[in-house]
Amino acid sequence: MVAEIISLQICVGHREPMNPVDSATFIEGFGIEGDRHAVKSGARTVRQVLLMDEDTLEGFGLGIGQVRENVTVRGIDLHEVPAGQRLALGDDVVVEITQFCAPCERMDEVRPGLREELFEQRGMLATVISGGAVNVGDQIQVLESASVS
Repeated sequence: MVAEIISLQICVGHREPMNPVDSATFIEGFGIEGDRHAVKSGARTVRQVLLMDEDTLEGFGLGIGQVRENVTVRGIDLHEVPAGQRLALGDDVVVEITQFCAPCERMDEVRPGLREELFEQRGMLATVISGGAVNVGDQIQVLESASVS
């Protein structure tokens, strides 16, 4: 099965809804243009992009965007992708997985107890290594891991 992007979402502000988009611009070192986590403060953060796979969402009875992910994927179990692994999203964008996304209290607003249920299963955080455009339907390629010095 080919891994692909099935949905893209951005959030413009704190506690604002996730807005589905057909395409998004990923900015190297910052995140997704227009998303609240893409802050050009000079401080590099591990939370530039949140990726989540469709199978995990379905396993918890959740819909796309309910865990506040930016990128929803099909055909790859993101929780099996280790920190340091790079993924190509479409033709131009490369992201590097940084860590699991810790579930916050907002998850209990979706469903009581969901925060605890999602421990180490809320998706994977990533940083943008190479920017560009990403579209719904783009394929995902697993690349080399980042070098550890």
